Parts: sequence; C-alpha cells; structure tokens
Amino acid sequence: MTQTSINGLLGRGSMFVFSRSQLNLLLGLESVARTSWKGEYLLDLGAGDGEVTQVMAERFEHTHVTEISTTMKWTLEKKGFSVFEVENWANTEYSYDLISCLNLLDRCDRPLTLLRQIKAKLRPGTGKLLLALVLPFKPYVEVGNADNQPSEKMKVEGSSFEDQVRSLVHNVFEPEGWRVDRWSRVPYLCEGDLHQSYYWLFDAIFVLAPVQNGVASNVSSVSSALAKDNDNVPRSEIVNKHETCAVNINSEVDILDTAMNQR
Repeated sequence: MTQTSINGLLGRGSMFVFSRSQLNLLLGLESVARTSWKGEYLLDLGAGDGEVTQVMAERFEHTHVTEISTTMKWTLEKKGFSVFEVENWANTEYSYDLISCLNLLDRCDRPLTLLRQIKAKLRPGTGKLLLALVLPFKPYVEVGNADNQPSEKMKVEGSSFEDQVRSLVHNVFEPEGWRVDRWSRVPYLCEGDLHQSYYWLFDAIFVLAPVQNGVASNVSSVSSALAKDNDNVPRSEIVNKHETCAVNINSEVDILDTAMNQR
C-alpha cells in the first residue's frame, strides 16, 4: 500500500495550496462584480482527499475528479464528487471550463502526454488549466516504475525557483502550446506526522491558456462572460495580504523577470 493510500485510510495528509481569495485572484474573479460567477464544469486531476477541490468546486456547477488511490477515491465519493478512473477521464464526452492539475505533473509517468490530454478536454476558446508544481523540480512516480522516475522527461533547468519558473515557460509550456496568463508563488502545506506538525514546500502555480494555431484565446478568465474585462487586468499585481504575486505575462517572459525583481 502506498503512502497516499495509507493517508486516505487514516483520514490524514490533507494539504493546503491556496485560499478562496487567492483562487479568485488567479482566475480573474476578484472583483465584487464577479463574486457570484459560476462555471459549468471543473475537473480536478489527482484530487487526493478533496480538501483543495472543495475550494474550487464552489465556483462550478459540476465537479469531476480523478485519483489513483483507492482509499482516497472513497473519501472523494463521500464528499459527493463524481470520480473518474485515471485511464478514462480523457475519453469522456465532457469539456471543462477549468481543469486543475495541482502537484501532479511531477508525480505522473507521462507529464507531457497529460498536458496534451488536458488541452483536448478544455472548452474551446475559454477553458483554462490551473497547474501547480513544487519547485525545485524533483519528479517521483509513486506507482509503476521500479526507479520511481517518469518515462517522459520535462526539461526543467536552473538551480533557483526563478530560473526553474523561466525554464518551465520556455522549455515546457510554450513548446507544448500553452500561454501563461497568470502565475504565483504560494506555500504548499501538508499535514504532518509524529515528527513534525506540518510540512511546507513552495509551489509555482500557473493559469494556462491553450494556443491554437499560434494564437491563444483572449479570454481573461475561465468564462467568456468575463472577456470584456480582459484589457483591464494589470500586468503585475503584488498582493501583500497573501504574499503572492499574480502576473498576466501574455507570453512575454521579460515581464516574468520584472515580477521576480518586484518580490
């Protein structure tokens, strides 16, 4: 039994990635006029015990999840989520307003294939990917491979958090046909054990838009209803309350550099 399944069986191991207000900021839903907005379909890949899923699910009419751990699936079903098998979610009839892939890309065997599958399941023209990745990048596949390393390699280079963010944009997102709309550095907290109350890492979290024929959608958020506000989103917003930085870089990596200097 894996560590994840043990956690699911014991009802422990909950994680924190972002608050509701941070999520609203990332999705461009922070203004008062947007607080009642709801999308139709959310898909959370690798949802774990569903605690983070619940934060996102409040913004959507329907929430679907995937999870490889049997005990975590039980937990997700108890919370009322529709659980899809990891082998089948890409073959369903649904198109999603938002697909979340939080701290999964470094834990799956074929991360590049996963990015392509996600792109195919987003609602055309408006769907977005919310992706979080622990940096420094250290891939580890819990199930399936003897050496616990993925069969597909992501070219993430650099020794610092900033260098690895730039590398992700240049070497992974752009070649795979994604544009970064917003991003942030957030604490990734995990319930601890007998040795320590909690553990913490740093996540780089991105809102990504698929690029079609070299052009990404102009929709600022996860809904075409918000498109009219796209030009009013500032390129750089420092949010001291949450100690996060959300940046609309529009594929201009120079703005990423500027944001790093502002931290």
